[in-house]
Amino acid sequence: MAGMGEAMDCRGGRAVDLTGAEIRGDLEARNPPIFLPRQPTAAVPLVALDLGGTLIKLVYTASCEGGGDGAELRFAKFERRRLHECFDFIRAKGLLGCNGTRSGKENVPLKASGGGAYKFADDFREKLGVCLDKLDEMDSVVSGANFLLQNIPGAAFTHMNGQRNPVDVSLNNLFPYLLVNIGSGVSILKVTGNRKFERVTGTHIGGGTMFGLAKLLTGCKSYDEFLQLSQKGDNFVLDLIVKDICGELVCQKQGLATSTLASSFGKVITSKKRLTDYKPEDLASTLLSAFTYNIAQIAFLVASLLGLRRVFFGGSYIRGHKSTMENISFAIDFWSQSQMQAVFLRHEGYLGALGALMSYGDLSGENHTLEESKEKEPHHESAAPVDGTSSDEENDGNIFPYLLVNIGSGVSMIEVIGKGKFERIIGSHLGGGTILGLARLLTGCSSYEEFLELSQRGNNLSVDLTVGDIYGEQGYPKIGLPASTTAASFGKVNSSKLSDYKIEDLAAALLNSFTYNIGQIAYFVANLSGLKRIFFRGAYVCGHEKTMDKISRSLKYWEKIIRLKRKLKAYGITTLRLRLRLSDYRGRTLN
Repeated sequence: MAGMGEAMDCRGGRAVDLTGAEIRGDLEARNPPIFLPRQPTAAVPLVALDLGGTLIKLVYTASCEGGGDGAELRFAKFERRRLHECFDFIRAKGLLGCNGTRSGKENVPLKASGGGAYKFADDFREKLGVCLDKLDEMDSVVSGANFLLQNIPGAAFTHMNGQRNPVDVSLNNLFPYLLVNIGSGVSILKVTGNRKFERVTGTHIGGGTMFGLAKLLTGCKSYDEFLQLSQKGDNFVLDLIVKDICGELVCQKQGLATSTLASSFGKVITSKKRLTDYKPEDLASTLLSAFTYNIAQIAFLVASLLGLRRVFFGGSYIRGHKSTMENISFAIDFWSQSQMQAVFLRHEGYLGALGALMSYGDLSGENHTLEESKEKEPHHESAAPVDGTSSDEENDGNIFPYLLVNIGSGVSMIEVIGKGKFERIIGSHLGGGTILGLARLLTGCSSYEEFLELSQRGNNLSVDLTVGDIYGEQGYPKIGLPASTTAASFGKVNSSKLSDYKIEDLAAALLNSFTYNIGQIAYFVANLSGLKRIFFRGAYVCGHEKTMDKISRSLKYWEKIIRLKRKLKAYGITTLRLRLRLSDYRGRTLN
Protein backbone atom coordinates (compact mmCIF):
# COMPACT_ATOMS: atom_id res chain seq x y z
CA MET A 1 0.00 0.00 0.00
CA ALA A 2 1.24 3.48 -0.81
CA GLY A 3 2.28 5.87 1.95
CA MET A 4 0.11 8.69 3.27
CA GLY A 5 1.40 11.22 0.78
CA GLU A 6 1.34 8.80 -2.13
CA ALA A 7 -1.99 6.98 -1.79
CA MET A 8 -4.26 7.51 -4.77
CA ASP A 9 -7.87 8.45 -4.11
CA CYS A 10 -10.90 7.61 -6.23
CA ARG A 11 -10.51 10.89 -8.17
CA GLY A 12 -7.06 9.95 -9.33
CA GLY A 13 -5.45 12.59 -7.14
CA ARG A 14 -3.20 12.29 -4.12
CA ALA A 15 -4.44 12.03 -0.57
CA VAL A 16 -3.82 14.77 1.96
CA ASP A 17 -0.24 14.73 3.24
CA LEU A 18 -0.24 16.18 6.74
CA THR A 19 3.50 16.18 7.29
CA GLY A 20 4.56 19.52 8.77
CA ALA A 21 1.06 21.03 8.62
CA GLU A 22 0.80 24.44 10.32
CA ILE A 23 -1.06 27.73 10.37
CA ARG A 24 0.94 30.61 8.94
CA GLY A 25 0.38 34.34 9.03
CA ASP A 26 -2.16 35.98 11.35
CA LEU A 27 -2.94 33.45 14.06
CA GLU A 28 -5.85 35.58 15.26
CA ALA A 29 -7.58 35.61 11.85
CA ARG A 30 -10.79 33.67 11.40
CA ASN A 31 -10.18 30.33 9.69
CA PRO A 32 -6.74 31.10 8.22
CA PRO A 33 -5.36 28.73 5.58
CA ILE A 34 -3.49 25.66 6.81
CA PHE A 35 -0.14 25.22 5.08
CA LEU A 36 0.73 21.69 3.91
CA PRO A 37 4.42 21.77 2.89
CA ARG A 38 4.43 18.21 1.54
CA GLN A 39 1.14 18.36 -0.32
CA PRO A 40 1.64 18.39 -4.11
CA THR A 41 -0.47 20.86 -6.07
CA ALA A 42 -2.80 18.75 -8.19
CA ALA A 43 -4.50 19.82 -11.41
CA VAL A 44 -7.79 18.97 -9.74
CA PRO A 45 -7.92 20.19 -6.11
CA LEU A 46 -9.20 18.02 -3.28
CA VAL A 47 -12.61 19.28 -2.15
CA ALA A 48 -14.89 18.25 0.72
CA LEU A 49 -18.17 19.61 2.04
CA ASP A 50 -20.23 19.43 5.19
CA LEU A 51 -23.87 20.18 4.35
CA GLY A 52 -25.49 20.89 7.69
CA GLY A 53 -28.92 22.02 8.78
CA THR A 54 -28.13 25.73 8.34
CA LEU A 55 -24.72 26.12 6.72
CA ILE A 56 -22.63 24.49 4.01
CA LYS A 57 -18.95 24.32 4.92
CA LEU A 58 -16.35 23.74 2.20
CA VAL A 59 -12.64 22.86 2.49
CA TYR A 60 -10.33 22.59 -0.51
CA THR A 61 -6.66 22.45 -1.45
CA ALA A 62 -5.08 25.29 -3.42
CA SER A 63 -1.67 26.50 -4.53
CA CYS A 64 0.12 28.67 -2.01
CA GLU A 65 -0.13 32.41 -2.48
CA GLY A 66 3.06 33.69 -4.01
CA GLY A 67 3.93 30.28 -5.41
CA GLY A 68 6.39 27.85 -3.89
CA ASP A 69 6.15 24.22 -2.92
CA GLY A 70 3.30 22.75 -0.98
CA ALA A 71 -0.36 23.63 -0.87
CA GLU A 72 -2.91 25.23 1.42
CA LEU A 73 -6.17 24.10 2.92
CA ARG A 74 -8.69 26.90 2.46
CA PHE A 75 -12.15 27.39 3.88
CA ALA A 76 -15.50 28.82 2.76
CA LYS A 77 -19.08 28.69 3.99
CA PHE A 78 -22.54 29.38 2.56
CA GLU A 79 -26.09 29.40 3.86
CA ARG A 80 -27.77 26.13 3.02
CA ARG A 81 -30.79 27.92 1.59
CA ARG A 82 -28.42 29.60 -0.90
CA LEU A 83 -27.02 26.44 -2.41
CA HIS A 84 -26.54 28.16 -5.75
CA GLU A 85 -23.83 30.39 -4.20
CA CYS A 86 -21.87 27.26 -3.29
CA PHE A 87 -22.18 26.02 -6.88
CA ASP A 88 -21.00 29.39 -8.23
CA PHE A 89 -18.00 29.37 -5.88
CA ILE A 90 -16.95 25.86 -6.93
CA ARG A 91 -17.15 26.85 -10.59
CA ALA A 92 -15.36 30.19 -10.12
CA LYS A 93 -12.46 28.58 -8.23
CA GLY A 94 -12.16 25.78 -10.77
CA LEU A 95 -12.39 23.20 -8.01
CA LEU A 96 -13.61 20.51 -10.39
CA GLY A 97 -11.07 21.17 -13.11
CA CYS A 98 -12.09 21.83 -16.71
CA ASN A 99 -14.48 24.81 -16.56
CA GLY A 100 -15.80 24.14 -13.09
CA THR A 101 -18.16 21.40 -14.18
CA ARG A 102 -17.95 17.79 -15.25
CA SER A 103 -20.03 15.57 -17.46
CA GLY A 104 -22.44 13.38 -15.52
CA LYS A 105 -21.02 10.38 -17.39
CA GLU A 106 -17.67 10.86 -15.75
CA ASN A 107 -19.27 10.17 -12.37
CA VAL A 108 -16.77 12.38 -10.54
CA PRO A 109 -17.18 11.87 -6.78
CA LEU A 110 -16.96 14.64 -4.21
CA LYS A 111 -16.51 13.90 -0.50
CA ALA A 112 -19.44 15.17 1.55
CA SER A 113 -20.85 14.74 5.05
CA GLY A 114 -23.99 15.99 6.77
CA GLY A 115 -27.65 15.45 6.04
CA GLY A 116 -27.57 17.75 3.03
CA ALA A 117 -25.30 15.25 1.26
CA TYR A 118 -28.42 13.10 0.88
CA LYS A 119 -31.00 15.81 0.33
CA PHE A 120 -29.01 17.67 -2.32
CA ALA A 121 -27.21 14.82 -4.08
CA ASP A 122 -29.36 15.27 -7.20
CA ASP A 123 -28.68 19.03 -7.26
CA PHE A 124 -24.92 18.45 -7.29
CA ARG A 125 -25.26 15.89 -10.06
CA GLU A 126 -27.45 18.15 -12.20
CA LYS A 127 -25.65 21.46 -11.64
CA LEU A 128 -22.02 20.35 -11.39
CA GLY A 129 -21.97 16.89 -12.90
CA VAL A 130 -20.56 15.31 -9.74
CA CYS A 131 -21.77 12.56 -7.46
CA LEU A 132 -21.41 13.00 -3.71
CA ASP A 133 -19.40 10.36 -1.88
CA LYS A 134 -21.51 10.46 1.27
CA LEU A 135 -19.71 10.06 4.59
CA ASP A 136 -21.22 9.74 8.04
CA GLU A 137 -21.44 13.13 9.76
CA MET A 138 -20.32 12.03 13.22
CA ASP A 139 -17.38 10.06 11.81
CA SER A 140 -16.30 13.12 9.86
CA VAL A 141 -16.65 15.53 12.80
CA VAL A 142 -14.50 13.31 15.02
CA SER A 143 -11.91 12.81 12.25
CA GLY A 144 -11.76 16.58 11.75
CA ALA A 145 -11.27 17.25 15.45
CA ASN A 146 -8.57 14.60 15.74
CA PHE A 147 -6.82 16.00 12.65
CA LEU A 148 -6.59 19.45 14.24
CA LEU A 149 -5.55 18.18 17.67
CA GLN A 150 -2.94 15.75 16.37
CA ASN A 151 -1.44 17.74 13.51
CA ILE A 152 -1.91 21.50 13.89
CA PRO A 153 0.14 23.30 16.57
CA GLY A 154 -1.99 25.85 18.43
CA ALA A 155 -5.29 24.34 17.26
CA ALA A 156 -6.61 24.08 20.83
CA PHE A 157 -6.96 26.99 23.24
CA THR A 158 -8.88 28.25 26.26
CA HIS A 159 -10.66 31.60 26.43
CA MET A 160 -11.52 32.99 29.85
CA ASN A 161 -11.40 36.37 31.57
CA GLY A 162 -10.53 37.97 28.27
CA GLN A 163 -7.40 35.85 27.88
CA ARG A 164 -6.82 33.38 25.08
CA ASN A 165 -4.21 30.75 25.93
CA PRO A 166 -2.98 27.90 23.75
CA VAL A 167 -3.35 24.37 25.07
CA ASP A 168 -0.52 21.93 24.52
CA VAL A 169 -2.07 18.64 23.47
CA SER A 170 -0.06 15.55 24.27
CA LEU A 171 -0.68 12.90 21.63
CA ASN A 172 0.00 10.25 24.25
CA ASN A 173 -2.70 11.61 26.55
CA LEU A 174 -5.32 13.01 24.18
CA PHE A 175 -7.97 10.35 24.60
CA PRO A 176 -10.58 10.09 25.93
CA TYR A 177 -12.20 13.48 25.61
CA LEU A 178 -15.69 14.94 25.26
CA LEU A 179 -16.48 16.74 22.01
CA VAL A 180 -19.44 19.14 22.08
CA ASN A 181 -20.32 20.08 18.51
CA ILE A 182 -22.63 23.12 18.36
CA GLY A 183 -24.44 23.32 15.06
CA SER A 184 -28.14 23.90 14.51
CA GLY A 185 -28.54 21.39 17.32
CA VAL A 186 -25.86 20.04 19.64
CA SER A 187 -24.20 16.61 19.50
CA ILE A 188 -22.08 15.39 22.40
CA LEU A 189 -19.56 12.66 21.66
CA LYS A 190 -17.13 10.68 23.76
CA VAL A 191 -13.97 10.24 21.68
CA THR A 192 -11.65 7.39 22.69
CA GLY A 193 -9.34 7.23 19.66
CA ASN A 194 -9.04 7.72 15.93
CA ARG A 195 -12.39 6.62 14.50
CA LYS A 196 -13.36 5.45 17.97
CA PHE A 197 -16.22 7.39 19.49
CA GLU A 198 -19.78 7.24 20.75
CA ARG A 199 -22.49 9.84 20.39
CA VAL A 200 -23.58 9.97 24.02
CA THR A 201 -26.39 12.48 23.75
CA GLY A 202 -27.33 15.87 22.34
CA THR A 203 -29.75 18.72 22.75
CA HIS A 204 -32.16 20.44 20.38
CA ILE A 205 -31.43 23.79 22.04
CA GLY A 206 -28.40 24.92 20.05
CA GLY A 207 -27.27 27.46 17.48
CA GLY A 208 -30.44 27.06 15.43
CA THR A 209 -32.52 27.95 18.50
CA MET A 210 -30.48 31.05 19.24
CA PHE A 211 -30.58 32.27 15.66
CA GLY A 212 -34.23 31.38 15.10
CA LEU A 213 -35.35 33.29 18.19
CA ALA A 214 -32.92 36.11 17.39
CA LYS A 215 -34.59 36.61 14.01
CA LEU A 216 -38.02 36.78 15.60
CA LEU A 217 -37.04 39.01 18.52
CA THR A 218 -34.45 41.34 17.00
CA GLY A 219 -35.15 41.23 13.26
CA CYS A 220 -31.52 40.37 12.51
CA LYS A 221 -30.78 38.84 9.13
CA SER A 222 -27.60 36.87 9.87
CA TYR A 223 -26.00 35.06 12.78
CA ASP A 224 -22.99 37.38 12.64
CA GLU A 225 -25.34 40.35 12.96
CA PHE A 226 -26.91 38.69 16.00
CA LEU A 227 -23.47 38.23 17.60
CA GLN A 228 -22.60 41.87 16.95
CA LEU A 229 -25.85 42.98 18.58
CA SER A 230 -25.19 40.80 21.64
CA GLN A 231 -21.85 42.54 22.20
CA LYS A 232 -23.63 45.87 22.75
CA GLY A 233 -26.45 44.62 24.97
CA ASP A 234 -27.17 44.10 28.67
CA ASN A 235 -28.88 40.82 29.60
CA PHE A 236 -29.79 42.14 33.05
CA VAL A 237 -32.51 44.27 31.45
CA LEU A 238 -34.52 41.08 30.86
CA ASP A 239 -32.94 38.47 33.12
CA LEU A 240 -34.17 37.86 36.65
CA ILE A 241 -31.36 37.61 39.21
CA VAL A 242 -31.40 36.27 42.77
CA LYS A 243 -31.51 39.76 44.24
CA ASP A 244 -34.75 40.44 42.34
CA ILE A 245 -36.37 37.45 44.06
CA CYS A 246 -35.16 37.44 47.66
CA GLY A 247 -33.49 40.80 48.20
CA GLU A 248 -29.95 41.67 49.12
CA LEU A 249 -30.23 40.82 52.83
CA VAL A 250 -31.50 37.29 52.23
CA CYS A 251 -28.80 36.76 49.62
CA GLN A 252 -26.16 37.65 52.18
CA LYS A 253 -27.63 35.31 54.79
CA GLN A 254 -27.77 32.38 52.35
CA GLY A 255 -24.37 33.05 50.82
CA LEU A 256 -25.74 33.83 47.39
CA ALA A 257 -24.24 36.46 45.15
CA THR A 258 -26.90 39.06 44.39
CA SER A 259 -26.18 38.94 40.66
CA THR A 260 -26.60 35.16 40.34
CA LEU A 261 -28.76 34.42 37.29
CA ALA A 262 -32.09 32.97 38.39
CA SER A 263 -34.29 33.08 35.28
CA SER A 264 -33.44 34.07 31.72
CA PHE A 265 -36.12 36.49 30.41
CA GLY A 266 -37.72 36.30 33.89
CA LYS A 267 -38.16 40.09 34.25
CA VAL A 268 -40.46 40.16 31.24
CA ILE A 269 -43.19 38.45 33.28
CA THR A 270 -43.87 41.45 35.51
CA SER A 271 -42.98 44.11 32.98
CA LYS A 272 -45.60 46.02 31.03
CA LYS A 273 -43.20 46.41 28.12
CA ARG A 274 -43.92 44.92 24.73
CA LEU A 275 -41.34 43.45 22.37
CA THR A 276 -40.85 46.75 20.57
CA ASP A 277 -40.02 48.45 23.89
CA TYR A 278 -36.83 46.42 24.30
CA LYS A 279 -33.55 47.15 22.57
CA PRO A 280 -32.49 44.48 20.05
CA GLU A 281 -29.05 44.56 21.67
CA ASP A 282 -30.45 43.58 25.09
CA LEU A 283 -32.59 40.84 23.59
CA ALA A 284 -29.59 39.44 21.71
CA SER A 285 -27.38 39.51 24.80
CA THR A 286 -30.04 37.67 26.81
CA LEU A 287 -30.45 34.99 24.15
CA LEU A 288 -26.71 34.40 23.91
CA SER A 289 -26.19 34.04 27.66
CA ALA A 290 -29.30 31.88 28.15
CA PHE A 291 -28.39 29.22 25.62
CA THR A 292 -24.60 29.17 25.91
CA TYR A 293 -24.91 28.65 29.67
CA ASN A 294 -27.42 25.86 29.07
CA ILE A 295 -25.19 24.05 26.54
CA ALA A 296 -22.26 24.33 28.95
CA GLN A 297 -24.32 22.95 31.83
CA ILE A 298 -25.43 19.90 29.85
CA ALA A 299 -21.82 19.36 28.70
CA PHE A 300 -20.64 19.53 32.31
CA LEU A 301 -23.24 16.98 33.46
CA VAL A 302 -22.36 14.56 30.68
CA ALA A 303 -18.62 14.95 31.28
CA SER A 304 -19.20 14.29 35.00
CA LEU A 305 -21.18 11.14 34.23
CA LEU A 306 -18.40 9.89 31.98
CA GLY A 307 -15.61 10.86 34.39
CA LEU A 308 -13.99 13.17 31.82
CA ARG A 309 -12.20 16.40 32.66
CA ARG A 310 -11.27 17.51 29.14
CA VAL A 311 -14.12 19.05 27.12
CA PHE A 312 -13.58 20.39 23.58
CA PHE A 313 -16.14 22.66 21.92
CA GLY A 314 -16.56 22.90 18.17
CA GLY A 315 -19.24 23.76 15.65
CA SER A 316 -20.16 26.55 13.27
CA TYR A 317 -22.13 28.53 15.87
CA ILE A 318 -19.11 29.36 18.01
CA ARG A 319 -17.49 31.43 15.24
CA GLY A 320 -14.53 32.39 17.41
CA HIS A 321 -16.91 34.82 19.16
CA LYS A 322 -15.39 36.08 22.40
CA SER A 323 -18.62 36.36 24.41
CA THR A 324 -19.75 32.89 23.33
CA MET A 325 -16.47 31.35 24.46
CA GLU A 326 -16.41 33.44 27.65
CA ASN A 327 -19.91 32.28 28.59
CA ILE A 328 -19.15 28.63 27.96
CA SER A 329 -15.81 28.80 29.78
CA PHE A 330 -17.26 30.58 32.78
CA ALA A 331 -20.19 28.16 33.06
CA ILE A 332 -17.97 25.07 32.83
CA ASP A 333 -15.66 26.50 35.47
CA PHE A 334 -18.61 27.52 37.65
CA TRP A 335 -20.49 24.21 37.59
CA SER A 336 -17.35 22.08 37.97
CA GLN A 337 -15.92 24.28 40.71
CA SER A 338 -12.80 24.77 38.56
CA GLN A 339 -12.30 21.02 38.04
CA MET A 340 -12.90 21.20 34.28
CA GLN A 341 -11.85 23.51 31.46
CA ALA A 342 -13.62 24.39 28.24
CA VAL A 343 -11.20 24.05 25.33
CA PHE A 344 -11.95 25.48 21.88
CA LEU A 345 -10.65 24.59 18.43
CA ARG A 346 -9.39 26.65 15.52
CA HIS A 347 -11.55 26.13 12.41
CA GLU A 348 -14.23 24.81 14.78
CA GLY A 349 -17.00 25.18 12.21
CA TYR A 350 -15.23 22.98 9.64
CA LEU A 351 -14.70 19.77 11.60
CA GLY A 352 -17.06 17.76 9.40
CA ALA A 353 -15.61 19.09 6.16
CA LEU A 354 -12.03 18.53 7.38
CA GLY A 355 -12.87 14.97 8.38
CA ALA A 356 -14.41 14.33 4.97
CA LEU A 357 -11.29 15.73 3.28
CA MET A 358 -9.08 13.39 5.32
CA SER A 359 -10.89 10.42 3.76
CA TYR A 360 -9.31 11.04 0.35
CA GLY A 361 -6.86 8.23 -0.27
CA ASP A 362 -8.27 6.19 2.60
CA LEU A 363 -8.06 2.63 1.34
CA SER A 364 -8.93 1.00 4.66
CA GLY A 365 -12.68 1.02 4.11
CA GLU A 366 -13.17 2.44 7.59
CA ASN A 367 -15.05 5.58 6.54
CA HIS A 368 -18.59 4.52 7.27
CA THR A 369 -21.67 5.88 5.57
CA LEU A 370 -25.04 6.81 6.95
CA GLU A 371 -26.75 3.68 5.63
CA GLU A 372 -24.63 1.29 7.65
CA SER A 373 -26.37 -0.83 10.23
CA LYS A 374 -27.10 0.81 13.50
CA GLU A 375 -25.86 -2.36 15.21
CA LYS A 376 -22.28 -1.21 14.57
CA GLU A 377 -22.82 1.55 17.10
CA PRO A 378 -22.22 0.84 20.80
CA HIS A 379 -25.24 -0.76 22.40
CA HIS A 380 -27.32 1.45 24.68
CA GLU A 381 -28.80 -0.33 27.67
CA SER A 382 -32.34 0.34 28.70
CA ALA A 383 -32.67 2.67 31.63
CA ALA A 384 -34.27 1.86 34.93
CA PRO A 385 -37.40 3.94 35.63
CA VAL A 386 -36.58 7.27 37.21
CA ASP A 387 -39.92 9.07 37.08
CA GLY A 388 -42.18 7.07 39.32
CA THR A 389 -42.45 4.68 42.24
CA SER A 390 -43.79 1.16 42.47
CA SER A 391 -46.60 0.25 44.82
CA ASP A 392 -44.25 -1.10 47.49
CA GLU A 393 -42.23 2.12 47.47
CA GLU A 394 -45.02 4.51 48.31
CA ASN A 395 -44.61 4.36 52.10
CA ASP A 396 -42.35 6.79 53.89
CA GLY A 397 -39.70 4.14 54.53
CA ASN A 398 -39.01 3.46 50.88
CA ILE A 399 -39.66 6.76 49.13
CA PHE A 400 -36.33 8.33 50.08
CA PRO A 401 -34.03 9.43 48.59
CA TYR A 402 -35.51 11.19 45.56
CA LEU A 403 -34.88 14.18 43.35
CA LEU A 404 -37.32 17.07 43.72
CA VAL A 405 -37.44 19.37 40.71
CA ASN A 406 -39.11 22.66 41.56
CA ILE A 407 -40.08 24.61 38.44
CA GLY A 408 -40.71 28.23 39.23
CA SER A 409 -39.24 31.19 37.39
CA GLY A 410 -36.03 29.19 37.43
CA VAL A 411 -35.50 25.52 38.26
CA SER A 412 -34.10 24.11 41.51
CA MET A 413 -33.15 20.45 41.89
CA ILE A 414 -33.09 19.12 45.44
CA GLU A 415 -32.08 15.72 46.80
CA VAL A 416 -34.49 14.74 49.55
CA ILE A 417 -33.09 12.00 51.79
CA GLY A 418 -35.67 12.02 54.58
CA LYS A 419 -38.28 14.05 56.39
CA GLY A 420 -36.81 17.51 56.78
CA LYS A 421 -33.52 16.34 55.28
CA PHE A 422 -32.66 17.74 51.91
CA GLU A 423 -29.91 19.38 49.92
CA ARG A 424 -30.04 21.64 46.87
CA ILE A 425 -27.89 20.01 44.21
CA ILE A 426 -28.11 22.24 41.17
CA GLY A 427 -30.50 24.47 39.21
CA SER A 428 -31.25 25.84 35.77
CA HIS A 429 -31.95 29.39 34.64
CA LEU A 430 -34.23 28.08 31.85
CA GLY A 431 -37.48 27.59 33.71
CA GLY A 432 -41.04 28.81 33.80
CA GLY A 433 -39.96 32.42 33.77
CA THR A 434 -38.06 31.83 30.54
CA ILE A 435 -41.03 30.09 28.94
CA LEU A 436 -43.56 32.76 29.91
CA GLY A 437 -41.15 35.64 29.32
CA LEU A 438 -40.45 34.52 25.77
CA ALA A 439 -44.11 33.68 25.26
CA ARG A 440 -45.14 37.23 26.12
CA LEU A 441 -42.59 38.67 23.72
CA LEU A 442 -43.46 36.30 20.88
CA THR A 443 -47.21 35.81 21.29
CA GLY A 444 -48.38 38.73 23.45
CA CYS A 445 -50.14 36.37 25.90
CA SER A 446 -50.87 37.76 29.36
CA SER A 447 -50.81 34.59 31.48
CA TYR A 448 -49.35 31.11 31.63
CA GLU A 449 -52.81 29.60 31.19
CA GLU A 450 -53.32 31.61 28.00
CA PHE A 451 -49.93 30.46 26.76
CA LEU A 452 -50.79 26.80 27.42
CA GLU A 453 -54.11 27.20 25.65
CA LEU A 454 -52.29 28.67 22.64
CA SER A 455 -49.79 25.81 22.63
CA GLN A 456 -52.62 23.25 22.54
CA ARG A 457 -53.72 24.63 19.17
CA GLY A 458 -50.24 24.99 17.69
CA ASN A 459 -47.85 22.84 15.69
CA ASN A 460 -44.22 23.14 16.76
CA LEU A 461 -43.06 21.50 13.52
CA SER A 462 -43.88 24.73 11.70
CA VAL A 463 -40.81 26.31 13.29
CA ASP A 464 -38.76 23.40 14.68
CA LEU A 465 -36.12 21.76 12.52
CA THR A 466 -36.35 17.96 12.53
CA VAL A 467 -33.82 15.27 11.70
CA GLY A 468 -35.93 14.60 8.61
CA ASP A 469 -35.55 18.21 7.47
CA ILE A 470 -31.77 17.71 7.51
CA TYR A 471 -31.34 14.10 6.41
CA GLY A 472 -34.56 13.28 4.61
CA GLU A 473 -37.26 10.76 5.40
CA GLN A 474 -34.77 8.03 6.37
CA GLY A 475 -33.65 10.10 9.38
CA TYR A 476 -30.25 9.27 10.88
CA PRO A 477 -30.55 5.52 11.51
CA LYS A 478 -26.92 4.93 12.40
CA ILE A 479 -27.33 6.71 15.74
CA GLY A 480 -30.99 5.86 16.16
CA LEU A 481 -32.57 9.22 15.33
CA PRO A 482 -35.83 8.91 13.35
CA ALA A 483 -36.87 11.64 10.95
CA SER A 484 -39.45 13.02 13.41
CA THR A 485 -36.86 13.81 16.10
CA THR A 486 -36.45 17.52 16.85
CA ALA A 487 -32.96 18.57 15.79
CA ALA A 488 -33.13 22.30 16.59
CA SER A 489 -35.97 24.14 18.29
CA PHE A 490 -36.89 27.18 16.16
CA GLY A 491 -34.29 26.00 13.65
CA LYS A 492 -36.74 26.25 10.75
CA VAL A 493 -37.33 29.98 11.25
CA ASN A 494 -36.23 31.72 8.05
CA SER A 495 -38.10 35.01 8.20
CA SER A 496 -37.19 37.90 10.47
CA LYS A 497 -40.83 39.01 10.54
CA LEU A 498 -42.64 37.75 13.62
CA SER A 499 -45.95 38.26 11.84
CA ASP A 500 -45.05 35.50 9.36
CA TYR A 501 -45.64 32.88 12.06
CA LYS A 502 -48.75 31.78 13.95
CA ILE A 503 -48.57 32.55 17.65
CA GLU A 504 -50.03 29.11 18.38
CA ASP A 505 -47.09 27.44 16.62
CA LEU A 506 -44.58 29.60 18.47
CA ALA A 507 -46.23 28.71 21.78
CA ALA A 508 -46.13 24.99 20.96
CA ALA A 509 -42.42 25.22 20.07
CA LEU A 510 -41.62 27.08 23.31
CA LEU A 511 -43.37 24.52 25.48
CA ASN A 512 -41.78 21.63 23.62
CA SER A 513 -38.23 22.98 23.77
CA PHE A 514 -37.99 24.01 27.40
CA THR A 515 -39.94 21.17 29.02
CA TYR A 516 -37.78 18.64 27.20
CA ASN A 517 -34.69 20.55 28.31
CA ILE A 518 -35.77 20.49 31.95
CA GLY A 519 -36.51 16.77 31.68
CA GLN A 520 -33.07 16.09 30.17
CA ILE A 521 -31.18 17.98 32.86
CA ALA A 522 -33.26 16.34 35.61
CA TYR A 523 -32.54 12.90 34.17
CA PHE A 524 -28.78 13.52 34.06
CA VAL A 525 -28.72 14.95 37.60
CA ALA A 526 -30.68 11.98 38.93
CA ASN A 527 -28.27 9.54 37.31
CA LEU A 528 -25.26 11.48 38.52
CA SER A 529 -26.58 11.48 42.06
CA GLY A 530 -27.68 7.84 42.01
CA LEU A 531 -31.39 8.69 42.42
CA LYS A 532 -34.07 6.50 40.87
CA ARG A 533 -37.09 8.69 41.49
CA ILE A 534 -37.85 12.21 40.30
CA PHE A 535 -40.77 14.33 41.48
CA PHE A 536 -41.78 17.58 39.83
CA ARG A 537 -43.60 20.46 41.42
CA GLY A 538 -43.99 24.24 41.09
CA ALA A 539 -46.35 26.84 39.74
CA TYR A 540 -45.39 26.03 36.15
CA VAL A 541 -46.24 22.33 36.48
CA CYS A 542 -49.07 21.62 38.90
CA GLY A 543 -52.42 21.11 37.25
CA HIS A 544 -51.11 21.78 33.74
CA GLU A 545 -51.68 18.56 31.86
CA LYS A 546 -49.73 19.64 28.77
CA THR A 547 -46.64 20.52 30.81
CA MET A 548 -46.74 17.27 32.78
CA ASP A 549 -47.18 15.27 29.58
CA LYS A 550 -44.18 16.94 27.92
CA ILE A 551 -41.93 16.37 30.94
CA SER A 552 -43.03 12.72 31.19
CA ARG A 553 -42.29 12.20 27.51
CA SER A 554 -38.88 13.79 27.96
CA LEU A 555 -37.94 11.43 30.79
CA LYS A 556 -39.15 8.39 28.87
CA TYR A 557 -37.17 9.52 25.84
CA TRP A 558 -33.91 9.95 27.73
CA GLU A 559 -34.26 6.75 29.73
CA LYS A 560 -34.92 4.87 26.48
CA ILE A 561 -31.85 6.05 24.55
CA ILE A 562 -29.23 6.38 27.27
CA ARG A 563 -28.23 4.79 30.55
CA LEU A 564 -24.87 6.36 31.25
CA LYS A 565 -24.45 5.48 34.90
CA ARG A 566 -25.13 1.76 34.47
CA LYS A 567 -22.77 1.64 31.51
CA LEU A 568 -20.04 3.43 33.45
CA LYS A 569 -20.35 1.01 36.37
CA ALA A 570 -20.03 -1.89 33.94
CA TYR A 571 -16.72 -0.46 32.76
CA GLY A 572 -15.55 0.32 36.27
CA ILE A 573 -15.33 4.08 35.72
CA THR A 574 -15.72 6.32 38.77
CA THR A 575 -18.07 9.24 38.26
CA LEU A 576 -17.87 12.62 39.91
CA ARG A 577 -20.30 13.10 42.79
CA LEU A 578 -22.14 16.34 42.15
CA ARG A 579 -22.74 18.38 45.29
CA LEU A 580 -23.34 22.11 44.87
CA ARG A 581 -24.69 23.55 48.10
CA LEU A 582 -25.95 27.07 48.50
CA SER A 583 -22.67 27.93 50.20
CA ASP A 584 -20.81 26.93 47.03
CA TYR A 585 -22.26 29.99 45.32
CA ARG A 586 -20.80 32.51 47.76
CA GLY A 587 -19.21 35.34 45.83
CA ARG A 588 -19.75 33.61 42.49
CA THR A 589 -22.10 34.60 39.73
CA LEU A 590 -23.50 33.05 36.63
CA ASN A 591 -24.32 36.15 34.65
